[in-house]
Amino acid sequence: MTDAPGEGARVRQRRRALRTLVAGVALGSTGHIAASTVASIAADEIAGTSALSGAPGAAVVLGAAAGATILSLIMARRGRRAGVTLGYAIGVMGATLAIGGIVDRSLPLLMVGTVLVGFGNSSNQLSRYVAADMYAEHKRASAIGIVVWAATVGAVLGPNLIGPAGVVAEAIGLPKLAGAYLVPIAFVGIAAALSFAFLRPDPFELAEPSETTPDPDARAATIADLVRRPGVAAALVALVAGQAVMVLIMTMTPVHMTAHGHGVETVGLVISGHTFGMFALAPLSGRLTDGFGTGWVIVAGLLVLAGASVMAAVAPPDGGAVLFIALFLLGFGWNLGFVAGSTMLTQDVEVAQRTRLQGMADSLIWSMSAAASLGSGVVLAAASYTALALLGVALTVVPLWLFVTRNRSVARTAS
Repeated sequence: MTDAPGEGARVRQRRRALRTLVAGVALGSTGHIAASTVASIAADEIAGTSALSGAPGAAVVLGAAAGATILSLIMARRGRRAGVTLGYAIGVMGATLAIGGIVDRSLPLLMVGTVLVGFGNSSNQLSRYVAADMYAEHKRASAIGIVVWAATVGAVLGPNLIGPAGVVAEAIGLPKLAGAYLVPIAFVGIAAALSFAFLRPDPFELAEPSETTPDPDARAATIADLVRRPGVAAALVALVAGQAVMVLIMTMTPVHMTAHGHGVETVGLVISGHTFGMFALAPLSGRLTDGFGTGWVIVAGLLVLAGASVMAAVAPPDGGAVLFIALFLLGFGWNLGFVAGSTMLTQDVEVAQRTRLQGMADSLIWSMSAAASLGSGVVLAAASYTALALLGVALTVVPLWLFVTRNRSVARTAS
């Protein structure tokens, strides 16, 4: 069977667009992670107190939540290319302002720049949905997995560029800490240029022709209408619950380890294992989702998260190896739910409505990140790391019950 006229060109255009999105996420995540790594240090130096050192983390989350909403609206009206490119451009602007804040020792300017760096990171996050839009339902999870995997490059490369970038900064007369923000100016700037030049035609135009046919009823549906759909509600539950469990435990693990005598090298190794689990196995998560369906992969992800939380709870204080495995599984469980949940969010939703819905979903995810990050410190201070990890187990119970009963109902209907 031969391709229909024009289908061969469409396949090639999709591949080019997917490569562009992957390159953009690899470059964008490198710049974002480099900047985020030193943001709290810069704030501490400028303010002269550690009381405000957590403010940049909150600013990044605030910027990401705002970016998810605003960029998704732009994508819905102007196309995916416009939204992705604008997000990266704003990230470059934020890094430039942050350098100005470090040079002038202005905390407000640093905070504004950090918010915009977080805003730019929304282009990285929304790129997975842009990739999914181009493919038929049975291939979307694999496309999402490939784009999510690209963030592995940033997770590895970003922190390692901080030192060399500091040397470059001092060579051109800037403070050493400002060097970390030169990374996003260069890398995110390239991502913006690639998106502008190579996301042509717009990924929306590369969707299946049957999905781009105008549907007046679909365009009239509100976000509230979409959220009431069972599949959409289930996807949101999966994405938010997975984010809550992952951030809750991951955030306080370095604090717990250092309090029990682990050195920074051991802490770094454990967090590296966690990051590997979060991103590197995303293509596997995509293939599993395409093969077994979104619901069962989400269940698997929740079970892995619950198991990882139990391991973290029972790990001995000096058990670096146990914590390494627990944090790796915590990352992998999150990845399974993230890829499958993102895929579920594209099902039974018209392509014309997806971007607004997906922007809202990512805003919820980032808001949950902020809440879980703040809450984790409160729980650790009031109780213990064990209690924190057991809370992570508890947070998987209701979503697990919902998905298991949902999948059983679907199986009975199918039979």
